[in-house]
Amino acid sequence: MSDMNDMEENPARIPTRIPERIRELREVEEISVIDMARDIGTSAEDYAKYESGELDIPISILYKIALCLGVDATVLLTGEDPRMDTASVCRNGQGVRIERYPGYEFSSLAYNFRGRTLEPLLVYLDSSKPPAPPVSHAGQEFNYVIEGSVKVTVNKREYILDAGDSIYFDATLPHGQSAEGTFARFLTIIQEKA
Repeated sequence: MSDMNDMEENPARIPTRIPERIRELREVEEISVIDMARDIGTSAEDYAKYESGELDIPISILYKIALCLGVDATVLLTGEDPRMDTASVCRNGQGVRIERYPGYEFSSLAYNFRGRTLEPLLVYLDSSKPPAPPVSHAGQEFNYVIEGSVKVTVNKREYILDAGDSIYFDATLPHGQSAEGTFARFLTIIQEKA
């Protein structure tokens, strides 16, 4: 059974596979933990926790790691290279689903497109879990609420968005999303590359 099928059937297994792939690729490339941590802009202690699975890997850090390793982020997510360079279709429910941390899951909708400059993700929020601390990354971000209500915090300012509402913001500012009701779902499109 492929990793992609495993992820669809058992998203709880994903967090252990991504760190394993990162460690294996880093070792193949003969990059030390200290050098990798420096190159992605984090401490060696935090980086070691990413590889051990003790600390959730923010999506922005995942992309930095992929860049340092010379691979597409899809390789870290699925264990496979993206194959499409003209068009990539993602059927309903077929995105690569990742539980980033309890209460925040996403499905990568363009994981199979090579050299993408945008990252469209379908995000699922569960308000029964505590929200994650704010993150920041290069580029810009767009969020469109599909279901429920989402509180989007950008640089300490809060915006309550309902189904059909959207927000576009500078992703270098600290930001985060949380469900205002029991559950919310939104589309985010992240542009990190220039």
